[in-house]
Amino acid sequence: MVLPLTLYTSNPYVSVVRHADLGLLCFPFHCSSASPIYLSDSTSSVCTLFFLSVLFFYNACIMDLVNSFLNNSLPGFSIHAFLAFFPVYLCYKALYYICRSVFSEDLAGKVVVITGASSGIGEHLAYEYGRRGAYLVIGARRENALREVADNAYWLGSPRAIPIRTDVSNVDDCKRLIEETVNQFGRLDHLVLNSGVTPVSLFKDIPDVTNITPAMASKAAVLSFFETLRAEFGSDVGITIVSPGLIESEMTKGKFLNQDGNIVVDQEMRDVVMSATPMESVARMAKAAVDSAYRGDRNLTFPFWYEALFLIKICFHEATDLFQRWFFITEPGVPAREAISKKIVDLPLLKDILWPDSIRSPKIKKN
Repeated sequence: MVLPLTLYTSNPYVSVVRHADLGLLCFPFHCSSASPIYLSDSTSSVCTLFFLSVLFFYNACIMDLVNSFLNNSLPGFSIHAFLAFFPVYLCYKALYYICRSVFSEDLAGKVVVITGASSGIGEHLAYEYGRRGAYLVIGARRENALREVADNAYWLGSPRAIPIRTDVSNVDDCKRLIEETVNQFGRLDHLVLNSGVTPVSLFKDIPDVTNITPAMASKAAVLSFFETLRAEFGSDVGITIVSPGLIESEMTKGKFLNQDGNIVVDQEMRDVVMSATPMESVARMAKAAVDSAYRGDRNLTFPFWYEALFLIKICFHEATDLFQRWFFITEPGVPAREAISKKIVDLPLLKDILWPDSIRSPKIKKN
């Protein structure tokens, strides 16, 4: 009886043995040929099974040894390496920051596209780029508000500001925005993707998860996408990821995505979600973001003290999870507006101290 065994070697370091009766096994083996190997004697079946068993056992032992070595050695090595190289890394970052600040990009005459520019952070980014002499193409859904922002940016110093109605959830609108920019100026220097929306509903209260797709697409998915692009493009394309905290904008006025997928203004739920957290000026946020982009920074967290919260979350994640449940989430049957977070922010004078007057009114810009 002759049993053909084919070694597939598309990967030079891992070969695959396939046999109709034995399934599929992977093992470290190098073979430059994909020709069948024939075993043909009276005990071929036993030999074949023995041969595969040995290879499988060999592969499992090697993998166990490698993983055991990494599990036992890598954590300790990482801690020692961190303690040894972190001071050097801080010095490097400081020198890099100084060099980038001194030899930063001149934004005068640059062509900048900004989405979500009809209000909030996007509006003030347009003003900040305008002050520095950049040509602007700004996009948003609200045409009248967009024209007003373009006029203001022009008077602040932009040589030309072009408003284009754009819905970033529409692929054709996005293509038209970029194509119109290239047609008008022949190039694109900075692309500022600022559009986004925030949901405030608990997951169990959402009847259809697709209702919050816009929020998912504008949050963690964007971060992962641009981290991947940064690794792919290297230094050919500079990418600055800005992570803003609570900034005065229509979002902090209470403009949210509800469980039905509709944009609403709900200041009571705003109080639940934001509670007694200090609010940062949108003008300072825009200036910090543009400064970070023209220096070529990789990341910006603003306000800066939010970085300490990330460290606390990493080091004490069980405690922060318990605190969030206690502070923001009510018991079953109790309305969300009865959360402890809202009770605290409703204390006398607290909003006056922590929040600017601009977000106290629920009024937002119309079309």
